[in-house]
Amino acid sequence: MSTHQPTTKTFRIYPAYCFRVSPTWDGWVRLSAADVHALRTEPEFKGQRIYFHLNHPIRFVCVVGAVVAIDDINFKYTALTIDDGSGATIELKIVRQPPNADEPDKSNTVINNVNVHSHRGVFEVSVDHQQVDIGTVIKAKGTISEFRGLKQVELKRAWIVSTTNEEVQAWEKMATFKKDVLSRPWRLTSAQHKQIVKEDRKREETEKREQFEYRRKKVAHEKKKKAKKMMLAKLEAKLESRRPKDERLMNGSALV
Repeated sequence: MSTHQPTTKTFRIYPAYCFRVSPTWDGWVRLSAADVHALRTEPEFKGQRIYFHLNHPIRFVCVVGAVVAIDDINFKYTALTIDDGSGATIELKIVRQPPNADEPDKSNTVINNVNVHSHRGVFEVSVDHQQVDIGTVIKAKGTISEFRGLKQVELKRAWIVSTTNEEVQAWEKMATFKKDVLSRPWRLTSAQHKQIVKEDRKREETEKREQFEYRRKKVAHEKKKKAKKMMLAKLEAKLESRRPKDERLMNGSALV
């Protein structure tokens, strides 16, 4: 399937509240490196890290390729560059975190099974305790970000593809998804739209009831608290008014 997107739109970009029924919204969308770079943004969603292929909204992607570069950028980030034969490479950004002295076996990146080993004379990246080298085939899932105008995948999950058969299966699944889903614009039926509006209204009504109940309970609590405070103040005032009389009685009965 061609990754080229038409310059003249022949499809509609639906409102954001409709995205949840899109086949690409909550899933890991299987794409090639060239496909990721071809994704575009829309002005109304600027800054939201939502990208589009035709009118398919995409947040999460899955790519498979061979590692061609491993870069120790700084103490916060490491990058793997993969080549999947699509005519482009894509950078996988690994977010690092300080090692935990109390849990030395815990990953020092935000991905549980990915570690960066960096000390004098040694720099290695491992996935599931297997060292990643140039030529290692990686299956990566992540979100899309941009650095200096180029798209990259911020790594969230990673696996080493150990056999050619696994790699072929990954490519076949990607080709099938592109053919069955991405090759044509997403169409939202009137029945689906009505259902979305109905669910949103129901959700809004539920939220309003919950907010009303929360405010009601808060007001009742404040009233109860205020009433208790007033009762204590009255009791204290009553005791204070009785104190002189009690003192006189006590002084009058005291032994001379």
